[in-house]
Amino acid sequence: MTRPKRLHRQIHRISGQTYLWLAMLIFGASSAVTRKLTEIGAQHFIGNAYGGKLRNPISLCNVLFVGNLCALILLILIYGRQWNKATLKQLSRKDWVSLTAVAILSGALAPGLVFQALALTGVNNVILVGRLEPPLTLALSVWLLRERVNIWEFIGAIAAFIGVILTIILQPPTETMMNMGGFGLGIGEFLAAAASVAIAASTIISKKHLSQIPLGIYSIFRTALGTVIFFFIALVLYGKDHFADVLSPFLWQWMFLYGGLIVVVGQSFWVKGLKTTTVSTASLISSFGPIVGIIAAYLILGEAPTRPQYIGGSLILGGIFLSQVGTKHQTSNIASDKVSSTPAQQQVETGMGFKGI
Repeated sequence: MTRPKRLHRQIHRISGQTYLWLAMLIFGASSAVTRKLTEIGAQHFIGNAYGGKLRNPISLCNVLFVGNLCALILLILIYGRQWNKATLKQLSRKDWVSLTAVAILSGALAPGLVFQALALTGVNNVILVGRLEPPLTLALSVWLLRERVNIWEFIGAIAAFIGVILTIILQPPTETMMNMGGFGLGIGEFLAAAASVAIAASTIISKKHLSQIPLGIYSIFRTALGTVIFFFIALVLYGKDHFADVLSPFLWQWMFLYGGLIVVVGQSFWVKGLKTTTVSTASLISSFGPIVGIIAAYLILGEAPTRPQYIGGSLILGGIFLSQVGTKHQTSNIASDKVSSTPAQQQVETGMGFKGI
């Protein structure tokens, strides 16, 4: 009896970190998986009745829209019970306004920008430029939330920021780049940076106004409203024919797998892991997201890092290390540092790479 009890305790002790690492592997590989799915779709073009053109059923817009719908269905099945009158009555008008702002920023605008960036530049660039979000969030937290930051976190944020800038400006000029100030600024990198700004803003809103919102309400509302807003934006920008293949069985079978794995399984693993670990542990594990993403891009797409990416990525990793030293120092005197539902969701967004489908 003693041995099984010890084994159970050991499993319970390590299971939290195991869930976090599994979630990070899923989130880190998400961008490479997205690009791979579009390549699979390109091998199964569908004929167009309007002019005889061929279309990719797994276009980036279809991945975002249908993938979100699949994830929404699964989220409702998991968290639907939280949508009851008693819980909804506790939400104020300010809560709904904040939820709407977060849904627009992180549920529609940011993923849309990231997906468009994936169409214009390499996955590694999107991953590295996406690391602009943590220092931006840190700066906004100090400015708007009056949070205290130690010297290690500050130096780490500066190093990561410089690494992102070097990743952008050292890229060799291509046809899709705009010449600005003597260096090439890729449109894809610019869109990835804009997505980071949107995510940082949504994180600050969440921290300031949504600390008590149940995870189910937060996740379902954000996914549902973000999907609707993205759909109408895409209709205006691209026209109704852009979603002509939205009912394709080939598309849906991949999206149920994609939405279920990336959003639902990854998010569930992350939240489950956070329940038995500390914020500092989760922050450390989430810092490995860029490394996982770059390795996934190489293994899945054969996209090896370039020299600018090595230079910028090295500075980013150095910044991450310094930030973790600061985080560990800051939490060393705290006996218990567990996380609640909304901070857990914020940690999910930090680790997801492009913050949702």
